[in-house]
Amino acid sequence: MMKKYNKKTVLGVILGAAALLLSACRLLPEETVPPAATQATAGAATVDTVEIPTEPAATEAPTAYQFRWKGSDPADSNDATGFVSVSQVIPDAVIDMRYYSDYNFVGTRINGYEEPVALLSEEAALALRNAADAFRNEGYLIKLYDAYRPQRAVAHFAAWAEDADDTKMKADFYPSLDKSVLFDYGYIAYYSGHSRGSKVDMTLVDAKTMQELDMGGTFDLFDVRSHPDYEGITAEQYQNRMLLRDGMLRSGFSPCSTEWWDFTLDNEPYPDTYFDFPVSMASLRE
Repeated sequence: MMKKYNKKTVLGVILGAAALLLSACRLLPEETVPPAATQATAGAATVDTVEIPTEPAATEAPTAYQFRWKGSDPADSNDATGFVSVSQVIPDAVIDMRYYSDYNFVGTRINGYEEPVALLSEEAALALRNAADAFRNEGYLIKLYDAYRPQRAVAHFAAWAEDADDTKMKADFYPSLDKSVLFDYGYIAYYSGHSRGSKVDMTLVDAKTMQELDMGGTFDLFDVRSHPDYEGITAEQYQNRMLLRDGMLRSGFSPCSTEWWDFTLDNEPYPDTYFDFPVSMASLRE
């Protein structure tokens, strides 16, 4: 026969069991403090911090890249330490150095162009590589007519411009102008941004056909038609000019207002130095 208990008896048994369990818990050792910094709580007792072994010091962070110009002497116009060959940086760049040839507005090879190579300051070459990569993704390659230009070449231009009798290339390069105005119009000067090493004269070619895009005018044409925003060209020619211009702008170059092919690197490394070392691989220094 099952023994019956009243409600008060059952409640007493439960409370008694709870009391025994609480006493047992109090007899257990205190919880070990985790091996970390002491957890401070307002009003809590201080617990000794367990010291954590420190990890070996991390290796020193890689040194920031040093551009070549920082090892050069900007006061030395023959120091090419900060310059590189464009072809070494952009292997598929098409190089057509017009001043190494005799097809230019002077009609002869220009002083200082000893090899048909394009040289630029390292910063300009790397920025140009960014542009070339973007153009390549769109199906185009860059083509350079000129890059770094030694001061002796600029002097050659000036001497030619002062010779009123030498007009053998007039039909190709300044058909609508008298040679006497070339200085006044800014086509010829005694100094050029090219000599600072961060300016390029360029166009685009179709990567499949290797044909130049039609820009509505040739390189070094001394005429208003060479202005990037000239309106007397076709819609396709204007679009090609803007394709080149916009791509160079995105890569950190500023366009020239009178020549669609001319671009200068923003924040050029040698803003005040006009170099005069020859255009030659031999001029470059490791």
